[in-house]
Amino acid sequence: MILRLASRKIQSCIRTPDLQWHPTRFLHTTSILSKSLDLPPRPTLNEADIEEAFLKGSGPGGQKINKTASAVQLKHLPTGLVIKCQATRSRSQNRKVARRLLAEKLDELKNGDQARTKIKAEVNKKRKASREKKARRKYRALEEGKEGAGMLNGEDEEDEEDEEDGEDGEEGDNEAGQTDILVNREKR
Repeated sequence: MILRLASRKIQSCIRTPDLQWHPTRFLHTTSILSKSLDLPPRPTLNEADIEEAFLKGSGPGGQKINKTASAVQLKHLPTGLVIKCQATRSRSQNRKVARRLLAEKLDELKNGDQARTKIKAEVNKKRKASREKKARRKYRALEEGKEGAGMLNGEDEEDEEDEEDGEDGEEGDNEAGQTDILVNREKR
């Protein structure tokens, strides 16, 4: 199917002579090769176990929110778990969101660390840590490259001479009478 879509794009590009692109431009293997998460199935709710009530909303949203009963409160009778949802101004959308939230909470209650939300949170945490590690590695390499270039130019020798002379900075008074330390350094 992917090849069929790519071939259609290629054919449309060939028809227009000003857009001659390479044939592999539309082939992306990252989504094909990426590992999909093995998540447990979504929990289902038994409507007989749910008590639903509609409440008047509060907070931002204007006078309409305060006058209409668009907020949804679901109570799961076997566990006593109560969910109140006022995500939107629409009652039907709030019902959907409240049911999804109740199903997630029941899944966490039943499965603990093996719940869908916990698995997704753990995967997102690992991805974030990986991105941060990659960024640290990148900027560390850039700093090492700058330091290496500075040593080749002989700038570090000049800094050592300044330190021996003891001329690291000068003191001066600013307009408010506070003392500032001015550091004399050349821009690299």
